[in-house]
Amino acid sequence: MHDATPTEVLPPRQMTKHDLLVAGFLARYTGQSFTAYETDMRLWFQWCRGYGLDPIFGIERAHIELWARYLEIERGNAPATVHRRLVCLRVFFWLMQEDGVIDKSPAVNVKMPRWTTDLTKKIGLERQDFQSLMFTARQSTPADEALVAMLGLLGLRVSEACSINVEDFQDTERGHRVVRFTGKGTKSASIPLPVPVLRSMERAAGERRRGPLLLRRDGSRMTRRSADRVVKRLARHAGIGKPVSCHTLRHTFVVAALDAKVPLRQVQLAARHSDIRQTLAYDRGRVSLDNHAAYVVSTFMAA
Repeated sequence: MHDATPTEVLPPRQMTKHDLLVAGFLARYTGQSFTAYETDMRLWFQWCRGYGLDPIFGIERAHIELWARYLEIERGNAPATVHRRLVCLRVFFWLMQEDGVIDKSPAVNVKMPRWTTDLTKKIGLERQDFQSLMFTARQSTPADEALVAMLGLLGLRVSEACSINVEDFQDTERGHRVVRFTGKGTKSASIPLPVPVLRSMERAAGERRRGPLLLRRDGSRMTRRSADRVVKRLARHAGIGKPVSCHTLRHTFVVAALDAKVPLRQVQLAARHSDIRQTLAYDRGRVSLDNHAAYVVSTFMAA
């Protein structure tokens, strides 16, 4: 883009000052963060305009507090979602203050909702359920099989799995066949491919040597949404009686690694968690049921 003219970089229409400020803010992000913050800013602008407010200038803390109540009560957003959307505004108005666009950020002292992570959602599938899901995927299509294998046996995020091209897993590194991709935060990653996963990916590629690995039935690249529909359909056909998403399979990978006694640090590296506390959350969810003190106390009392 360094040779592009301003009219090639910006949209063809004339941007308003508000458009430019929001576009400059969103340009800091990519992937899921960009999508989430874009939605957050759109909701904020819609709410402000519904009350005749300028969404950037003249905003007070009370306005943001009322917006948070709107998200919670009228839109029914969960505390975690409200928290993220308030964080978005905090960062946005902080940048506006730093850039001299406004004198002071109105979001500094906004009360953030309290929320806790439901550790039961980080347990993943039982081994038998995952095996059933994998079997069902093999009976479906090579792309479905490769999707489940990459999510559940490599621990990939769904956006990472969908981004992989056929040429991304053709190289060998120190004797290991690997797949290379760009992960969360635009960080490059390289993961060795166990034989079962490699075989499923090769079946999905077929005779192709380039292009998207995971294809939809119309021949286009599989997206996060279409991948989620695939996983839900396969789970339903496999007879799994609880909600299953693409991220459930990533949970399954992390918990299976911990159950197999892989050292915590190695699990963190494999899952590409930036903070080991993220990995510990899975460990707490797993241990809280399997080794709960209630089992020990009941056995002790019975003896």
